[in-house]
Amino acid sequence: MFTGLVEEVGKMKGITKQGEAMRLVIGATHVTDGVKLGDSISVNGVCLTVTSFDKASFSADVMPETFRKSNLHQLRAGERVNLERAIQAGGRFGGHIVQGHVDGTGKIVNRETDANAVVYKVQLDDADMLRYVIPKGSITIDGISLTVVDTAVQSFSVSIIPHTLDETALQHKYAGDTVNIECDVIGKYVDHLLQFKRPETAQAGSKLTTSFLMENGFL
Repeated sequence: MFTGLVEEVGKMKGITKQGEAMRLVIGATHVTDGVKLGDSISVNGVCLTVTSFDKASFSADVMPETFRKSNLHQLRAGERVNLERAIQAGGRFGGHIVQGHVDGTGKIVNRETDANAVVYKVQLDDADMLRYVIPKGSITIDGISLTVVDTAVQSFSVSIIPHTLDETALQHKYAGDTVNIECDVIGKYVDHLLQFKRPETAQAGSKLTTSFLMENGFL
């Protein structure tokens, strides 16, 4: 579990591909402090398992499902990536609940300055993801916890303060670049419960409906 507050910008030192399987070697010094084999580190918003490490880098494997769902397969040697260690129990929770389970990708279609902020407009590769993108709600872009400004037909925008831009790899992203998207997990669970049907009967497996929530003051 993560919070979407990037701890360090790492640098890709090595990439090995075999079909849709990958092995990454990432240069880092902060997130490797106290790291152990099997620990989880978010790389551009993707939860990866540490398979080896030293004081200046760590390695992680990327399986085919992650290869297909994220932008990790587009990484190049020397490229910067956002890194965050899994949150410790009792630590400050400054962002929002981030699993590191990317829902899909989006493409930056516009980047513009708005006074002291930079506004990014992102078009989702899968329009169905927009159901979980709520104005003033939380969303994760390349592992960064951000607030949605507004939404359109298949896109949304976020406004980023200078500190966040300076401390993350997003400063190097422009129109045409692909980013990893993780929607708010709470919305996904609520939607699943409302839509759930038991496969064996194709009948609703729960009495929890939108009407029930409205009648009881939840909506």
